[in-house]
Amino acid sequence: MDAGKTSLTERLLHFAGVIDEIGSVDAGSTHTDSLALERRRGITIKSAVVSFALGGRTVNLIDTPGHPDFIAEVERVLGVLDGAVLVVSAVEGVQAQTRVLMRTLRRLRIPTLIFVNKIDRRGAGDTDLLRSLGDRLTPALAPLGTVGDAGLPAASFHPYAAGDADFADRLGQCLAEQDDTVLAAYLDALPQPLLPARLHQELLRQTQRAEIHPVFFGSAVTGAGIDALARGIGELLPRAGGDPGGPVSGTVFKVERDASGERAAYVRLFEGAVRVRDHVTLQQGRGKAREGRVTGLRVFAEGTVARTGALAAGRIGQLLGLSDVRVGDTVGAPGPRTTAGRHFAPPTLETVVDPVRPGDRSALHSALVQLAEQDPLIGLRHDEIRREISVSLYGEVQKEVIEATLAEEYGIPVSFSATTTIHQERVEGSGQAHETMGEDGNPFFATVGLRVEPGPAGSGVDYRLGVELGSMPYAFMRAVEDTVRATLQQGLYGWQVSDCAVTLTHSGYNSILSAAGDFRRLTPLVLMTALRRAGTTVREPMHDFRLEVPAGALGQVLPLLARLRAVPTPPRAERYGYRLTGEIPAASVHALERRLPGLTGGEGLWESSFARHRPVTGARRPPARPRTDHNPLHRREYLLHVVRRV
Repeated sequence: MDAGKTSLTERLLHFAGVIDEIGSVDAGSTHTDSLALERRRGITIKSAVVSFALGGRTVNLIDTPGHPDFIAEVERVLGVLDGAVLVVSAVEGVQAQTRVLMRTLRRLRIPTLIFVNKIDRRGAGDTDLLRSLGDRLTPALAPLGTVGDAGLPAASFHPYAAGDADFADRLGQCLAEQDDTVLAAYLDALPQPLLPARLHQELLRQTQRAEIHPVFFGSAVTGAGIDALARGIGELLPRAGGDPGGPVSGTVFKVERDASGERAAYVRLFEGAVRVRDHVTLQQGRGKAREGRVTGLRVFAEGTVARTGALAAGRIGQLLGLSDVRVGDTVGAPGPRTTAGRHFAPPTLETVVDPVRPGDRSALHSALVQLAEQDPLIGLRHDEIRREISVSLYGEVQKEVIEATLAEEYGIPVSFSATTTIHQERVEGSGQAHETMGEDGNPFFATVGLRVEPGPAGSGVDYRLGVELGSMPYAFMRAVEDTVRATLQQGLYGWQVSDCAVTLTHSGYNSILSAAGDFRRLTPLVLMTALRRAGTTVREPMHDFRLEVPAGALGQVLPLLARLRAVPTPPRAERYGYRLTGEIPAASVHALERRLPGLTGGEGLWESSFARHRPVTGARRPPARPRTDHNPLHRREYLLHVVRRV
């Protein structure tokens, strides 16, 4: 956050000759921060795409937010990247979010360059910062130059010359640490360094395999080091592949509406080509495939977006006319790069949104549905019984953005309830139940049997068939599966049930009288009976944390951690104080962040990230979800069941 990503985007556009005047984040005049709220707050909220020519190739650059509340914007673009530039401030250094992003980039093996920005700012470091990058991000770093006059307006970046023997030796050592073949060649060449051509070849290969990360220094404000970074982007990051003549395969990573209300789907096309008036298939995961007709196409070129007749493999463009398109959809045939899963933790906070004017309730729901189209992780949930609408959040800043967006773009002033922590329910054992058509107590023309079992962590809901696929019409099969997934949104304690396997064990229907509605009404009753027999436990989200405090503040911080139910490891003495690591409930993170500056005189360094869900144990009663005692679907169907029996 505030490392200068948007300013760097402006500088790269200027370097490429796309813009004549460099915009300012503070003045709200940047090319990519187009939302009024972004310009006013001086932060990036939505990812933005720009395109420019660089060294004979077209670069599609996606500027993403740095604030952790908007991590979902980053998650959605990871699957469409060929490479990344991780921007770190030379003054603030490595932040908690920097470490989260770097771990994810390395896990996904996305080739990544590191750009240390703001070398012209007072307090900027180079040698110490490099050491911090190696300690806190990864030791697989290859600095490609030195900084002159760090911390002064005249600060500059000096790339190493190809014939610099000291640089060649250091780079050879870095590359040798990642590859045994290079190590053998390095040792054979001693006391001479490896030849420059061999070093460049190996640097290119290891960078594109995400084994090593070249480091550049510079300033987006003064332009120092930008030419070297631009060359690095052009030479070191891999070119996009894909066959324009192959079957269409792409991913939707963003959906927005223009001033006329028309939906535009941002698509990265990996294979094939899409043309205006083409019919394309859309599919979300293993969900039912849908079809849409492309009525218009736009491509990004030279800093603008322009209408075009076709979009080819390797490009990013906007598809118009797809009324049912959603973020995360696969366009065309699924491929290895269109099936990426979740890379970051889901939101752990929730709040109820109420319109200030009661008459706006329907309009509020419609507005939030549109916002959820753009950001599915908002997790829109409508409680029909209490007439409440709740949304999921990553943090309080996101709540402020939603409030401002609703007021300014939709004219709906809203208020929020206190933010609560989202818990989960996990299945403990195995339970099954079934209802047979025609037997006493089953008023529906349907037979449904279900078995519920625990699943691996992170597996979500795994729905399986224990009956023949042709034992019922597809519409009835689909009704059971869809209702299972909807019912598990609220389990025995009212929280979402995740990481479980649900198997359809019994099925039956009457070819004349049965309808899909019979299966939708019977399935919740059978599923909840099976769930009660299996049992569930409530789990709370936990964060791993790292905390550095001055020696004099340790005695005040430890009792606070205990009150907030944190579990720290023993303090480790360091040069300037103590370092503590451990885990803390997500519900306590905000309170600790608020108290820490006062307890440490502003010198405490805190970072945390979601780690896992932990069972709520001990004297703490498993919390039921606030605002509702039962799943509205369960209650409605149960009452209908009773009425029909009477």
